[in-house]
Formats: sequence, C-alpha cells, structure tokens
Amino acid sequence: MRLTKFTDLALRAVMRLAVSEQGTPLTTRQVAEAVDVPYAHMAKAISRLQHLGVVEARRGRGGGLGLTGLGRQASVGWLARELEGEDEVVACEGDPPCPLRAACRLRGALRAAQEAFYSSLDPVTVSDLVAHPTGPVLVGLANRYPA
Repeated sequence: MRLTKFTDLALRAVMRLAVSEQGTPLTTRQVAEAVDVPYAHMAKAISRLQHLGVVEARRGRGGGLGLTGLGRQASVGWLARELEGEDEVVACEGDPPCPLRAACRLRGALRAAQEAFYSSLDPVTVSDLVAHPTGPVLVGLANRYPA
C-alpha cells in the first residue's frame, strides 16, 4: 500500500504543528519551509486539514495555524482514510472496464488488505508520531527558517 504525496504532506504538516510551542502559531509558509515542500502544495493540505477539523487558522495579528484537540489526538489511520478518500486500490470500472469485474476475487482481497493497512495505523495518534526522538527533530527543522 502506498499513500499519496498529498497525504504524506498533510501528515508532515500535522506533525510539525503538533510540536509548535504553545501560543506560537505558525504560518502556512513556515510549515512548508520546515518540511521542505512548495507553499502552494502545503496550502492545499492545510485547507483540507481545516475542513477535517484537525487544524484551526486565525487571521490577523497573532494569527496563524494550530492543531485542534481533535488534531492532537487524531488516529493516523483515520487521517489517512480521510485524506486518501474512498478510491480503491485497483480501478475495475475504468475505461475500458476490467472484463473480470463481475467474478473477480482480487478486488475484495485488495480492499481487505487496504483496510488492514489503515487498521494498523488506527492505534497510532498524532501525539505518538511526535514523541521522542521525532519531536526534537521537528523543532530543529523550524529553527532552520527563523521567522
């Protein structure tokens, strides 16, 4: 199973926001620079994370991005499912559709494997991802680009 680059990017953003000092909101640009990705890609990921209720954004002086309570305790499996969408591992209904689709056992087996992949991530939370030694490395990344 392989996650899309978008999901990888969004998870890195959540991890970076999880280690930001309390009361020190970050900008989308700061998060993008810390994890070394283009601003435009990060902006799309942040927008999706806001929609999911994982990230909150405040405008104006003292504004910026921060994780919500849900964001800190979110299951990585849940986040991956939400970010990846409902697409199946194989496209049986493509153009042209697979001639085996009516009697195929592969589709069900791959769907079960996909769910097993996500299920293995369900017990892992965002807080778990940023525990030592990862958290200090993420904080160090922020120091590469002073505000």
